[in-house]
Amino acid sequence: MEELLDKYTTVEETNTNVWFKAGSTSLFPQNSGACVKYKNKQIAVFNFTRTGKWYACQNLCPHKMEMVLSLGLIGDKKGTPVVACPLHKKNFSLENGAGLTDESLHIAVYPVKIKDGNVYIGFSD
Repeated sequence: MEELLDKYTTVEETNTNVWFKAGSTSLFPQNSGACVKYKNKQIAVFNFTRTGKWYACQNLCPHKMEMVLSLGLIGDKKGTPVVACPLHKKNFSLENGAGLTDESLHIAVYPVKIKDGNVYIGFSD
């Protein structure tokens, strides 16, 4: 199972080599998530309209190893934007991927930019 997690690594905007066009902003639901595929990765994309920000992270929950984070609830926990896994409600920071309900778990996060009405996700590969 670890090999599934190994392909997901947080990317900082300064380390971005590829800006993948995920689609038009109109394809992504407000205050919710959707899943896109980049190479062999499933990426959850969140349009957090309440804050005017977009986030991207791995779709794979590191707790139960299921591709479900795009179906999770997004919200705010003490000022940090979070996604709660729909299976067991484990919370993850959408800013840095830290596990907020279980510090031993974390997720990879990716930079997002909006340009000309399209969503772009940054990757290093």
